[in-house]
Amino acid sequence: MSGDAQPPLQGTARYALYQFGTSGAAVAVATAVTHPLDVIKIRLQMQLAGQRGNLVGMGAIFTQMVEREGPRSLYLGFPPALMRSLIYGGLRLGLYEPCKHVCSYAFGSTNFAFKFASGVVAGALATALTNPMEVLKVRSQMSTSRISTIGMVRKIVAEEGLKALWKGVGPAMVRAGCLTASQMATYDEAKQALLKLTPLEEGFQLHLMSSCIAGTAGTLVTAPIDMIKTRLMLQKESKGVRVYRNGFHCAYQVVLTEGVKSLYKGGFATFARLGPQTAITFIACEKLRELVGMTAI
Repeated sequence: MSGDAQPPLQGTARYALYQFGTSGAAVAVATAVTHPLDVIKIRLQMQLAGQRGNLVGMGAIFTQMVEREGPRSLYLGFPPALMRSLIYGGLRLGLYEPCKHVCSYAFGSTNFAFKFASGVVAGALATALTNPMEVLKVRSQMSTSRISTIGMVRKIVAEEGLKALWKGVGPAMVRAGCLTASQMATYDEAKQALLKLTPLEEGFQLHLMSSCIAGTAGTLVTAPIDMIKTRLMLQKESKGVRVYRNGFHCAYQVVLTEGVKSLYKGGFATFARLGPQTAITFIACEKLRELVGMTAI
């Protein structure tokens, strides 16, 4: 940290502000870079909904979107995605450390199980608070009209009611809890293992390797949950008819009508996005923490 500025003391309001700020900023940077892959992933997940058949790959979806909707379509839903990433990212990563400290204080341990539990709590709570932004993002990514974010909110509330903004919140909380837990706990453990077993020291190479391991773990755990969450958020109830009653019913119907492999629809796109996003998030977060005088994750 440059100059005479003092690093924030742990447990203070300034430390909490820096913790949430660095986390949110890091996730926002990662979102800006990887958003087109998220749009493609959503389109892949909605292929042949309710039926079996041959699926189109990432390259074909990308080409179709650019040719039919223009290059700007790759950033559909970006405003709510960026807004969500600042708040959701700040909460999801920012709450992990306090949760871990609570486990350490209460149980005298921060082993992998407690780190995983801390991630589940942090991710689930962050999602419960920011789900409306995720619904807006997903709806915008599937829409070919250039409706504004405010216009999308009005349309959803008018046609489906206010509670429609919390559609898919159950699977979304499960996904975020599992994602945060698998990413944070794996990153934490991978860093410690690499520091112990290799010549690597705290720095870019260590952060890159640890985040790649964390991104792989996060994808394997969350891809099916992410697909179910997307289906629920995109289902409309203007006439009171629902294809899927809940997350379990959605999973059952997808397997029944489309096959087990359909739970991993968009799985490669999920990894193609989540891998780089995880790496960018952790590397940016570690650098921002260093700049403001905070300890490494």
